[in-house]
Amino acid sequence: MPSPKPLSGLVVIEIGHSIAAPYAGMILGELGAEVIKVENPRSGDAARGWGPPFLEGAATCFHAVNRAKGSITVDLADPEDVARLKALILERADVVLHNLKFGALDRYGLGGADLVAAKPDLVFCNLGAFGATGPLRDKPGYDPMMQAYSGLMSLLGEDGRPPVRVPASIIDMGAGMWSVIGILSALQERGRTGKGGVVETSLYETGLAWMSIYLAGYLANRELPARHGSGVDMIVPYQAFAASDGYMMVAAGNDNLFRRLAAVLDRPGLAEDPRFHSNKDRVVNRKELVPILSDIFVTKPRAEWAGLLDAAGIPNGPINTLDQVVADPQTQALGLIQTRSGSELGLVGLPLSFDGIRPAFERAGPGLGEDNAKLDR
Repeated sequence: MPSPKPLSGLVVIEIGHSIAAPYAGMILGELGAEVIKVENPRSGDAARGWGPPFLEGAATCFHAVNRAKGSITVDLADPEDVARLKALILERADVVLHNLKFGALDRYGLGGADLVAAKPDLVFCNLGAFGATGPLRDKPGYDPMMQAYSGLMSLLGEDGRPPVRVPASIIDMGAGMWSVIGILSALQERGRTGKGGVVETSLYETGLAWMSIYLAGYLANRELPARHGSGVDMIVPYQAFAASDGYMMVAAGNDNLFRRLAAVLDRPGLAEDPRFHSNKDRVVNRKELVPILSDIFVTKPRAEWAGLLDAAGIPNGPINTLDQVVADPQTQALGLIQTRSGSELGLVGLPLSFDGIRPAFERAGPGLGEDNAKLDR
């Protein structure tokens, strides 16, 4: 069956760099939109050089967030180049998406207000650093900085040890996803009214959105949560334990699951102990319960525990390395790791399927300026 193309017919101009806007553009492209990436003519998107490893002319990082696109080069300091880009937008674009610094495009007459005034059915998405208002509006931002600023890093790692970050660019990629949600919502509204508009999101807003549960707790009791490594503040046990041959995650996320866990561990009395009877009790008495469980889990290998826990319906799993993830039968069955004939490049596809069909990996990240002819139509 052919690859699903639900956004076929849409034209997206992506003035993006690094991860956030390119990730949004990639999602739209994989869903069938024609995405034209705008890059500077000197070196293009800096992510092209974010390696090794490199394959097919660019860093694999670049390919991961820039497949399913074309590329044109535009020198924003050249009025003629800007005029050609503006003409392309006004003639063909349904969506313009960018993550340049606040106000950068306005200087060239390419800001949202100007373009939507000239083309009222255009959807224009600003993906900023700190948002469209406030004292930090003009400050640049990158994923690690936003993990720190949003409070996320204050929850990672363990108390008494240095802060750590999530290596995956979850703020950038999350902001890209929020951009897509906003763009698709605006396109739905355009279908009803014929009018486009300006969609706003930012890295900082995305960081705060990831913190929704923890901020709700803080706003309720004004207490700062402790850091629990692989665990969480509000559920116990819900963390990694060392078996005799390595670590595994165990997630007994409610009282019924904890009773089953106590039975599997051959310690049914734990579930009746007043200190551990309910999740609230277990959270309060975490320091008493976790060492007891740790002493039990270390007595058997992971596979043996997994068999017992699976039989009891208790969520658990190994802490896989990347080679194990790629080789895992579930990964293979989903077909989420995608390749193309004649290419060594393997990428993670969209985590979406339509009538059982996942959008195919059909086009790697574009060569710099390979679609410049589109500027001269």
